[in-house]
Amino acid sequence: MNGGVSLLVPIKPLHLAKSRLRDDRPAARHADLVSAIALDTVEAARRAAGVRAVLVVTSDPRLAESFAAVGVEVVADDPAAGLNPALEHGERVLRSRGEARIGALQADLPALRSAELAAALEQAGPERAFSADHQGTGTTLLLAAAHGALAPRFGPGSAAAHVSSGARALDGEWASLRCDVDTAADLRRATGLGLGERTAAWLAGAAGNPR
Repeated sequence: MNGGVSLLVPIKPLHLAKSRLRDDRPAARHADLVSAIALDTVEAARRAAGVRAVLVVTSDPRLAESFAAVGVEVVADDPAAGLNPALEHGERVLRSRGEARIGALQADLPALRSAELAAALEQAGPERAFSADHQGTGTTLLLAAAHGALAPRFGPGSAAAHVSSGARALDGEWASLRCDVDTAADLRRATGLGLGERTAAWLAGAAGNPR
């Protein structure tokens, strides 16, 4: 087995994902936006030094098809079980393959820079660690210790929960790694950092055809 971190990226079914970002746009266009954000996130993660592989965990058939088309492996989860069970399922898949270092990356980082993710992985070293979101309360990246359990505690107050679980808070600036997108204001923040190609194209299309 080669070195590096294998990252799990869990994604809700498109009709459930990012409800606070939905606004009043049609469901199909909202799904297009969520897909674009997730694809840009995973593409940036795959390019980061220190990332061995990316495994998407989702039950959504459209997302599975989109990721397969760009060469990203997908495993299905139970769509009603929630984020942490989805990550635990993905972790079991990776452990069965002998992966030594596993992490979880949120799928809503459309401005993610590969170099910033690589810097976070380097700072973490072999330790259990995490990166908080820009508000300091959520988690965008969680890393298990080498050969250790991921033990995800995503949800409200996940940053504090991960500290309580023994994870070290990474302290780099890394604006793009911390810029998760849940609301329109978050998307504007990400736009200021520079969006990935697909999300930028979606926004350009939305500006030209607002409804």
